Parts: sequence; structure tokens; C-alpha cells
Amino acid sequence: MQSYTIGQAARLLGVSPDTARRWADAGRVTTHRDDSGRRVIDGRDLAAFSVELAQNGTTGTGEDETPHTSVRNAFPGIVTAIKLGDVAAQVEIQAGPHRLVSLLTREAVEELGLEVGMRATARVKSTSVHIDRT
Repeated sequence: MQSYTIGQAARLLGVSPDTARRWADAGRVTTHRDDSGRRVIDGRDLAAFSVELAQNGTTGTGEDETPHTSVRNAFPGIVTAIKLGDVAAQVEIQAGPHRLVSLLTREAVEELGLEVGMRATARVKSTSVHIDRT
């Protein structure tokens, strides 16, 4: 399972590293130490926490948080859910306060190796959302 440093988690959540660190210190998100001693967050824990933040409207509102913007319709975030059918699949990404859902083939999800908790970028063109593994 992929893990994220406090700084990486902060970028994915659309907040400052100080905010992410305070949340970790307060126990709002679970951290552990990696082999080099850095505090990291398990990808599944970060995915669940990002959904909780978005539902509570917490991200992007504090004074010390960086604004969440879309550059060229790219939304970097974290995969929060994958629903696989026989042929089609549904992938949800939480990109800061934005929840994006893409319908794509099961084969595409498997080729990208997408899993809950991993980083991915949703690219939007018109009404289509394309997923890039990042």
C-alpha cells in the first residue's frame, strides 16, 4: 500500500503542510514512521480522511491553507473508491474539496493498477473525465 508524507498529503488535501501536521498531531489522521523515520500516512487512511474533510466542508477554508485551483482542467487527488463491473468500472477521486467520478472500462482500471489510496489525476474535457496514474 502506498504511503504519503505529511507534505504530499497536504498537497493532495489542498492545505498547508502545517495544517496537515496539526491534524496528524491532533490524531485526526493516523500516521506512522517509515524506514527513514519520516511520518507517513497510509493511502487508505488518507483517502477516508479526504472524504471526511470534503463532507464536512473543511478543506480550502482556513487562513493558512493554499487555494485549490485547476490548471488546464487537471485535478490531482487520491482514489477514494473503485467499483468494478464485468466490463465497466467507476473510479472516484477526491481532489481537495472536489469529488470527481469517472466511468471507464475495467480493463483501463486494471492496466493503470488503480487502487484506493493511490494518487491519480482526473483530467476533464467537456463532460469526460480521464484518469492518469501519477
